[in-house]
Amino acid sequence: MAVCEVCGNDYDMSFEVVAQGARHTFDSFECAIHRMAPICEHCGVKVVGHGVVVEGRFYCCAHCARHEHGDAPVRDSA
Repeated sequence: MAVCEVCGNDYDMSFEVVAQGARHTFDSFECAIHRMAPICEHCGVKVVGHGVVVEGRFYCCAHCARHEHGDAPVRDSA
């Protein structure tokens, strides 16, 4: 059993995620998303899908990226 770093639940089915050399322990995908998902630089939503990255900044979609970068040639992944 391991303790979730977000909610503190000591859970027998917890799991670890290793990202950029750091090890994280969670009891649910909900907690993992809460801690690790980037936040859209325009609207503030958690980016759970592919999203769009422009100049190192994360956006939930091309629409939000264009709002921040004018006519940047961005589009959603297909």
